[in-house]
This record gives sequence, structure tokens and C-alpha cells, in this order.
Amino acid sequence: MSNSVRKPEEHLKLFLPGPTEVREEILDAQGQWMIGHRMPESIALFGRIQPKLRQAFRTQHRVYVTASSGTGMWEAATRNCVAKRVLHCTNGSFGDRWVQTAIANGKEVEVLEAEWGQPILPEMVVERLANGGFDAVAFVQNETSVGIANPAREIAQAIRQTPGGADITIMVDSVSGMTGMEMEPDRWDIDIVLTSSQKAFALPPGLAFASVSERAFEKAKTVPYRGYYFDYITLEKYLVKDQTPATPAISLLYALDKQLDTILDEGMEARWARHMAMRNCVIEWANSRGFALFADEQYASPTVTTIANTHGIVIADLNKFLRTRGMVLSNGYGKLKEKCFRIGHMGDWQVDDIKELLANVDDYLHLQGISW
Repeated sequence: MSNSVRKPEEHLKLFLPGPTEVREEILDAQGQWMIGHRMPESIALFGRIQPKLRQAFRTQHRVYVTASSGTGMWEAATRNCVAKRVLHCTNGSFGDRWVQTAIANGKEVEVLEAEWGQPILPEMVVERLANGGFDAVAFVQNETSVGIANPAREIAQAIRQTPGGADITIMVDSVSGMTGMEMEPDRWDIDIVLTSSQKAFALPPGLAFASVSERAFEKAKTVPYRGYYFDYITLEKYLVKDQTPATPAISLLYALDKQLDTILDEGMEARWARHMAMRNCVIEWANSRGFALFADEQYASPTVTTIANTHGIVIADLNKFLRTRGMVLSNGYGKLKEKCFRIGHMGDWQVDDIKELLANVDDYLHLQGISW
């Protein structure tokens, strides 16, 4: 794609929880000549991507790629790895939606709920597992709707230490977490970690990824009615040939290939640290301006901060103002609309970009006669 196609005056900087800002060179990478998905060029492209994805996921295991949103990988995990009964842990809207996905697929589901803004804690999970009969546990690492990060490592460790915990399939949604916060599937003994392209990967929407352990893959072979599009066994059959069963989003694969180089050049630890620095900048600003965090600050997300609207501003009007400055943030999600606003600080944004956004929010607050 030529840069002349995009008009600079139409560009809005996206400080959203997703889709996130995409750099021009990544947008341009999509404009390469089209190839057939069974051609050698496509096989070579996918072959380059797979080892880089495994590095980004910090896993030695496979990482499946589908042309879908992360929701598709919810369905994949549910259909492939829930044989008996799944404990779904939820403390926000996306955890709730994964529950509905499992129910829609006919699975036996028990729900562990925490108050929105409060974390899922390991002891809560262990207590519920004592009921017995579970072969899978599912939870969201980074709950985008409320800006809270659940302690995935500690939850996984607690599950493994319970009677029968070694055989439980641990399934984690890291849609708004992966590459923006620490995640170590192999070290933490997590079976499935799923995500999508439009969050901290800083890519356009349309791709989803999932790391799948050998234990989860072998279990999938024993689970009937896995469907077809998201069947791990079918995905594996093609993955070993550096292909996908159905036509992939080839243009997005070009962008992914280039963006993975950027991510790995930065280094995962450095990328995680940058996201924490952006988070801390937003939290410090919110506290100093008389706002309150909606989520428990101890578990505040590294990639999105949900700020309680303690000044009673009209978030829709704030965004109208910010649009005049060429940027936009996010209103509260669902029942939190106008009660909160969310600042996405994920992907390729830097601390200085976050400071620019916050300075413009300050200008709006001054116009509203709000001082601190």
C-alpha cells in the first residue's frame, strides 16, 4: 500500500484496549503481491513465522494460527480440551463471554465469579476445585473490560498442587496480555494460551494465535465433536507442513512476520517493562488528578487502565475533544459506560505517547473547570 492512500489528517491515534495503533510500516507490509496459500512462497512465509511466534509466546510447543478473532480460540480450547467439566473463573465481561461460549458448545460448566475490579485468586480456584469432577480450568489473564490482571502463574501453580491437578487442562485467555505482560506457558505449566492480533501485538484485527501443550494436544485426540475449523488435530496436520487447513489471511501474515521481528528485536523482557512503565505513568496521572482506579491497584493491568469517573465528566464529550487533537481513548465497557474510561497503553506506544494523550486530557479537564 502506498503511503499516499492514507490521509494524515484522517489518522486518529488509538489509545484503545483494542484494536490498537498499527505503525505505517506494518500497514504497508500487507500490500505485498498476493500469493496462493499452497504455493511455496506461502509455505516459506508461514515457516518463518512459526519459530518467531514460539519465541514471542515463550514456548517450545506449537502455536496455532487462525483467521479469526480471539473468540475463535475460546471455542477451540473449549471444543478440544473439555471432556467432562470445566471451571470457568470470571471477573469481567470477557470472562463471562467465554462462559457463554462453553455453554453454547454443550459443555458442563461451573462458574467461579469474583467482583468486577477484583482479582481471581489462587485460593478461590483451589477451593472450588475441591468439588471434584473437573478436567479443565479456564480464566482470563488480563480482563480488558475492567483493567485487571489475574495472577496466572500463581493460579496455575495452585491448580497443579491440588489432588488430580496434574491432569487438569489449564486454559488462559491472554488476548490483551500476550507480548504486553509476562507470560511463560512452559515454565508455568499452562496448557493453552490464546490471543489475537489487534491488542499488544499491534497488528490489524483478523488473526488469532494459541500455544498448545503436548498434554493438551494428546487430550484433544480423545475428545469427540471437536468441530472442524478449530480442530487441533486438523490444525496440527497442516502446521507440520507450515500450512493452515483453510485459506489464511495472507496479507496479515506478511504484517505479522514483520511485526514479530520488531517484537523480538525489542526483547520480551524489555517489552513487558515498557508496558509496565506506561501503566505506571497512567496510574500516577490518575491519582494526581483526583481520579480513582476501578480495579484493585495491586492487580492493575499492564496494558489497559480503567479509571473511575470520579469527576463526573461526560466521556463521550471528552472523546469528541480528543478527536480534535487526533486521538481517542475508550469509554467504560458495557455496564461501566460513562462510569469509567479506559486508556489502552499497549502495542508499540511509548511512554512519551501516553504523556501526550494525558496532556490533552488535562486540557479538557481545565476547560471543564476541573482542577487538582
